Amino acid sequence: MPRFAANLSMMFNEWSFLDRFKAAADAGFEAVEYLFPYEHAPEDVARVLTDNGLTQALFNCPPGDWGKGERGIAALAGREEAFRASIDTALRYAAATGVKRLHLMSGLADAADPAAAARYRDAVAFAADRLGEQGIDLMLEPINGRDMPGYFLNDFGRAVALIEALGQPNVKLQFDIYHRQIMHGDVTMALRALLPVTGHIQIASVPSRNEPDGGELNYPFLFGELDRLGYTGFVGCEYRPRAGTLDGLGWFEVYRGNRE
Repeated sequence: MPRFAANLSMMFNEWSFLDRFKAAADAGFEAVEYLFPYEHAPEDVARVLTDNGLTQALFNCPPGDWGKGERGIAALAGREEAFRASIDTALRYAAATGVKRLHLMSGLADAADPAAAARYRDAVAFAADRLGEQGIDLMLEPINGRDMPGYFLNDFGRAVALIEALGQPNVKLQFDIYHRQIMHGDVTMALRALLPVTGHIQIASVPSRNEPDGGELNYPFLFGELDRLGYTGFVGCEYRPRAGTLDGLGWFEVYRGNRE
């Protein structure tokens, strides 16, 4: 049975950020993920994790200036020094929270630009080395261009090719089923082929990005497939509730026993 992590950037928004941890635990989740913890002190995040018996499944390395439209800086010219500093920041929060997976956003850049590709490859290699020293895996997530136009890493094939070319054992694929379906489809066969290089999975309905209980994907089948494939990692619930978070957890009832 899959192990689910509530995504606190999208779910439980009825509560302030630090209060979302208790709300997720009370709802039966054993783990949490979110985009960024950096507006809060690392010790405060660590405290609410411990107080609520939660595992930190994943969060993102700092993305640059999110408010000004940056979506990662790994592939951007002139941001190399800021990028290296961002990895130091991520590692401070990783040490506090005990997280074992960090996602690195590529940034908005031309996917066909060889210079951007070289910068991105160098950045991934640098981050993987630093994270590997602490026993942490680096996640690379392809993101579809409908949700994030101009995102550099917008193709599963290129992500996997980079992972294989680098050959660094802690560089893994973040397989977001929602993004996969929009970009390429063929989700089940892709899971079967790519699970050996996959370090984290995320879910949402398609096309609405709501609860995984409708739309064009059969999630009960896919959850069963993850069991058949022997996936033991977390499944991040990166979806936007249609209404109240708790009102939309009917799909989760059968899985609550993972925590209780």
